[in-house]
Amino acid sequence: MNQKIEYIENRTFDEIEIGETAVIERRLTMEDIKLFAVISGDVNPAHVDEDFAKSTRFQEVIAHGMWGGALISTVLGTELPGPGTIYLGQTLRFLAPVGLGDVLRIEVKAIEKEPYKKRIKFDCRCVNQEGASVVEGVADVIAPTEKIRRPRMVLPRVRMTERAHLHEILSAANHPEPVTMAVVHPVDSPSIMGAYEAAKAGLIRPVLVGPASRIHAAAEAAGIDISGFELVDVLHSHAAAAEAVSMTRAGTIGAIMKGALHTDELLREVVRKDAGLRTERRISHVMAFDVPTYPRPLFITDAAINIYPTLADKVDIVQNAIDLAHAIGNKNPKVAILSAVETINPKLTSTLEAAALCKMAERGQIVGGIIDGPLAFDNAVSEAAAKTKNIHSPVAGKADILVAPDLEAANMLMKQLTYLADATGAGLVIGARVPIVLTSRADDAITRIASCALALLLADYQKKKAKSS
Repeated sequence: MNQKIEYIENRTFDEIEIGETAVIERRLTMEDIKLFAVISGDVNPAHVDEDFAKSTRFQEVIAHGMWGGALISTVLGTELPGPGTIYLGQTLRFLAPVGLGDVLRIEVKAIEKEPYKKRIKFDCRCVNQEGASVVEGVADVIAPTEKIRRPRMVLPRVRMTERAHLHEILSAANHPEPVTMAVVHPVDSPSIMGAYEAAKAGLIRPVLVGPASRIHAAAEAAGIDISGFELVDVLHSHAAAAEAVSMTRAGTIGAIMKGALHTDELLREVVRKDAGLRTERRISHVMAFDVPTYPRPLFITDAAINIYPTLADKVDIVQNAIDLAHAIGNKNPKVAILSAVETINPKLTSTLEAAALCKMAERGQIVGGIIDGPLAFDNAVSEAAAKTKNIHSPVAGKADILVAPDLEAANMLMKQLTYLADATGAGLVIGARVPIVLTSRADDAITRIASCALALLLADYQKKKAKSS
């Protein structure tokens, strides 16, 4: 069946009669307000903060500027006269504010025609749902002289990419006391700034471990004052990693952040059998992603530590991710064990291991979450995809945690979300005695701060769990 094509058609100067009118109606939504703020650069909380806007009813700038004028322009350009209209100017008076949820009826009425220049003046009026005029005025246009009829264009959907989930993590981290964090070898601007911003946000008490002269030089280059931070002077990055681990074993450090050294260099000290930070768990990496098109924080594991994890490794990987979900307030996270397909195939090891993990969870070998698998990526995150494939599962389409078959798959998935889905992530190494923040030179400020917030929440959760056990 062919889809019906909608057309847009103008009224020429000769066709328009004095008194002829055109009308449209529009409701003001928060998305309209935020899009206006993006276009205009107006971030007045009276205009873009929903709670503030509701309490003050001060969205006047929307009606008293672009929004009211734009709606009048829409009627003139699409309805009367329509395509081919040249807008010369308008004189508008703004009589009342337009509030969130208000419905405006926008009417234009031809009141004067000038045949020589083909100009028409229109009386313009915007009335809210209570019948009160909010905008009134006169618009002056040159009306088209030739008939135009074209298929009506379907406008692209505009997506607002707000970092709501990372902000939720930051908000949750407002309650515990700052965690004492060893910042290992912070000798470049990104790593020293990460520590500074997290301390400024009240998330950490940084202990800077590394060559003092290079740390001070990095702080000077970044234009920040670190005189209030504790500084432990050591010769080089190897010594910094060893000292941070030693301080943690002594109980003076509650979390670790990687600075300007390689990940392997830090983790080599962390996993040392004689003097590292090992626990009975295998360490693993979890990324907490804020994906604009997904309605909840999305954890992905393991994209950085375990290359080809065994089934036994995956038990710890899953449990580590569940513990992190608990730390941020999700008491019963939904865990999807990923594979290429959602059915068990003896030739595909990841499907067998997914089934085994589900049975282990059923028997209490993994606790604290709802686990299902194997699930393909689409039916793990899309309820529509799960329904199409007739998958009945409390996890399918609603996953909080995605467990990849191996590091390659997790790393590619993580980078695809980052570069193709505009996702932002904050990551932690879990399973050691304390949380470890692995930063990257490419991390922006909110990513570094959110990673420290995760570390704070996990450290606080582990401390409370240890007291209760």
